[in-house]
Amino acid sequence: MAIDMTPWPGVDVEKYRAAGYWQGETFAHFLTSRARAHGDRVALVDDRTRLTYAELDAQTDRLTHGLRELGLGADDRVLVQLPNRVEFLLLWFALMKIGAIPVHAQPGHRRSEMVHLAQHSDAVAYVVPDLHAGFDHRELAAAVQSVSPGLKHVIVVGDPGAGTGFTPFSGLADPTPAPGPAITSRALGGDAALLLLSGGTTGLPKLIPRTHDDYRYNAVAAGEVCGLTAESVYLAALPVAFNYTMNCPGVLGALTVGGRVVLASNPDPGYCFDLIEREGVTIAAINPQLAPVWLDEAMATDADLSSLRVLQVGSARLADGTAREMVARFDCVIQQVFGMAEGLLCLTRLDDPPEIITTTQGRPISSADEVRVAGPDDREVPEGEEGELLVRGPYTLRGYYHADEHNVKSFTHDGFYRSGDRVRRRPTGHLVVVGRSKDQINRGGEKIPATEVEGHLLAHAAVRSVALLPAPDADLGERSVAFIVVDGASAPDRRELAAFLEQRGVAAYKAPDEVRVLDVMPLTPVGKMDKKALAARIRAEQGESGPSA
Repeated sequence: MAIDMTPWPGVDVEKYRAAGYWQGETFAHFLTSRARAHGDRVALVDDRTRLTYAELDAQTDRLTHGLRELGLGADDRVLVQLPNRVEFLLLWFALMKIGAIPVHAQPGHRRSEMVHLAQHSDAVAYVVPDLHAGFDHRELAAAVQSVSPGLKHVIVVGDPGAGTGFTPFSGLADPTPAPGPAITSRALGGDAALLLLSGGTTGLPKLIPRTHDDYRYNAVAAGEVCGLTAESVYLAALPVAFNYTMNCPGVLGALTVGGRVVLASNPDPGYCFDLIEREGVTIAAINPQLAPVWLDEAMATDADLSSLRVLQVGSARLADGTAREMVARFDCVIQQVFGMAEGLLCLTRLDDPPEIITTTQGRPISSADEVRVAGPDDREVPEGEEGELLVRGPYTLRGYYHADEHNVKSFTHDGFYRSGDRVRRRPTGHLVVVGRSKDQINRGGEKIPATEVEGHLLAHAAVRSVALLPAPDADLGERSVAFIVVDGASAPDRRELAAFLEQRGVAAYKAPDEVRVLDVMPLTPVGKMDKKALAARIRAEQGESGPSA
């Protein structure tokens, strides 16, 4: 039986199917159909491996038998915390073929986040690398499993470690597959295919169910806007677990049309430029944090970048000045990307004039996307005025997974998702992102839930009160500033708080970039923490010294 999720209303289901947005194809059969059409073409490349469509399909078939031997099957949730290597996609498609549901975790998540995800998703398996970026994920997996009774299996890509009882990934892919079909999934297009993570604006991440129908349409529509064909070569420079990298149009968009996906092990521009030259990359995606270093490298590189047609920049607001510099320096189309794992995706178009590309964050990819820019009463504000972005459509969720109380607040009575993004809409339909109304910091594309981090910081013996706020940053889009009131004379500095959070199993990117000590925390008339006053202080400082983003 499919997992419980908030459905689209029947009238919308009929409308989206009649229009051809939803076609009923599930990801269980996705790869096999592409292998029939593009069997000998290279589908996937990483630092170690090159696989054709036929090889990718065959290897996922073999992996399905090993997964079933472990006891995994329909609707089982599987935490996937892998870096950019072919095993991620081998696993992903194998899970689709048996009807299991991957839960996309980020490589930088640690104990706090992973315990929450394991328990909230009721995951039965957890897939990790042995070591990645100097971190031993086996120790993390052991810690998560010790407090998550339902987590029966830990699968390790690499050395599982002596005496751990963990399952080696390599042992699951028997080169002589057992009898029986590889595809056993009975999922329908409207069933949940995967669970993505929200930015976690009110604490730890919420889970976003994406269906086969809506996620497939997301890839197709984005790919059409980006002009993807079988000759396209997509460079995944950011973690493939990101919705942005996976499906905007990303990995799935490229595979949909028979293109090639190149998985970069890191986003360093020198390394990535070598990949662009070697593989003939035609489209790549980065975030604003990487834009300055990619710009610098572009001026110095000897690599041949002439194959690159589109360079996407998204996951956070790109500063207009940086956008203008990128348009001037790169000999390809710069495309701004604004989207959310919950659904809505906006892209500037390949034929948009420079003025639009450098000052807006794009417009919706589908004519069926319904967008409101609304005031506090949910009514639309006049065009050009700032308001909260509300959205519904054929690939935007209708409810978070097992979050009934939060769903009441996150959706209007008629099904529009309250994004928390503050935007202005131009007459062309392009959106200009102004900021966030939710208590969240977008640090170079990494979403930091202020409430969660504040809760951890308050556990520090010296911290009596804390408020985490965003401040504009030229490279990151936003950096995090922790205002603290301390108990005693000695206040912890940034380094001490970062180490403290690491000890508590919090991802490193959530550590505050700046720490400011206050004598007293400002309060509202009703005695609540006055974050507006602190935000006004930051804005005033920016006004005095000039904007940094």
